[in-house]
Amino acid sequence: MLTTGAPAPAYLHYVTQKTRSPEYDLAQGALSGLRQDLFHDAFAYRPLPPLNAEGPLVRRLPGERIRRGAVWLPHTVVLFLALCTLLLSYADDEGGLAFVIGGFVPAGAVAMTLVRPVGAWWVSLISTPFVAVLGSWNDWPWAPAGFLSHLTVLVVVALRTRPRTAGWMWVITAAYGMFADTVISRGYGPGAAPMLVTSAVLLLMVSMILVRREAKEEVAAQQTVTATERDRRTLLEERTTIARELHDVVAHHMSVVAIQAEAAPYRVENPPEELEKAFATIRENAVAALTELRRILGVVRAEDYQAPDAPQPVLADLDNLLSNVREAGLETEKTVTGAVRELPQGVELSAYRIIQEALSNALRHAPGSTAKIEVSYVLGGLGLRIVNTPPRGLVKPSPGAGHGITGMRERVTMLSGEMTAAPTEEGGYEVTAFIPVAATPAEETS
Repeated sequence: MLTTGAPAPAYLHYVTQKTRSPEYDLAQGALSGLRQDLFHDAFAYRPLPPLNAEGPLVRRLPGERIRRGAVWLPHTVVLFLALCTLLLSYADDEGGLAFVIGGFVPAGAVAMTLVRPVGAWWVSLISTPFVAVLGSWNDWPWAPAGFLSHLTVLVVVALRTRPRTAGWMWVITAAYGMFADTVISRGYGPGAAPMLVTSAVLLLMVSMILVRREAKEEVAAQQTVTATERDRRTLLEERTTIARELHDVVAHHMSVVAIQAEAAPYRVENPPEELEKAFATIRENAVAALTELRRILGVVRAEDYQAPDAPQPVLADLDNLLSNVREAGLETEKTVTGAVRELPQGVELSAYRIIQEALSNALRHAPGSTAKIEVSYVLGGLGLRIVNTPPRGLVKPSPGAGHGITGMRERVTMLSGEMTAAPTEEGGYEVTAFIPVAATPAEETS
């Protein structure tokens, strides 16, 4: 037995929830929406913001002064309709209390939509019978001023809220109109039909505008998310490509270490046992590192990846690249400055790929142009500059994914370098990069 004041067992709540019908849940959700839309903070201060000065409508207007004033166009329209309501009431009423209530109250409700939209609707609805009583029975249940005022309030509030709110406002307005027609007016006046039909058409149009605007915002947000994810995926793909290429470079160095560690004891007659053990340990670590590198390559390797048959290219292979580019239709000119020297293989590979990608972009986006390649060997590193002239032929849409600049930046960033890529004043394109390289002891002493 349950005692008074004791909490109900959990199974009773479960039974209650299971016995609720879908219709009950639907009605409860509808009443919750009504309370949230029209009753919760109904008179909250919500000023109407001005139009965006960079919006599609305002920015097309001529003159800065006109554009500054055009941002207040919605406020001007609402106040103009409030003035029309006041003038209509003045023409319909004789003055006195009838003009004060029948004119200023509806006009005030229209102006109130600029700061307290939902509260303005309640003021317009509640004041409607008083305005009609002070006026003529022939205008029941909406006098001309009240008719214009309530329509304006409905449209403005619907534009400032959402379609569900517009639906609730129309339902309550229809309920008042039918009550006034059947209980109060008793056949006097034109009835509520004109208001309900006109407001239904206007609110339907407003709801369509709101739904379309919301859909456009959702599409724009989704496009932003998609673009961000695409850029992130592109970055990861480029880093994976770089990792696969550098695997061969690192594997070559580790193989050399293992071979030299294995051969070193045979170069010394009667080497100490400790030395043999040290070289054996070095070789074992090098072989283990090679094994781990192969596992890493298996992780980052794409399904369609094929291991290259030839060694990774270096700057010494640049002439072959330029020859192939010339055959493809791009005239090139190479300039090398500074003392040519052998650089770390990773640096030379990255420099080669940067030049290759820049020339590939010139072929795709600047047909008929010429390109200049400058390779500068300086004490602190390697400088690259690739410039192409403006296109002379028809530029066709490129089917590529546009990852070239991203890949070049990743290569330079990986080597702690700097890079710029931007159009030139003549209409071409320029890519510059500097890759720092630590000086060898021989270079430092020279």
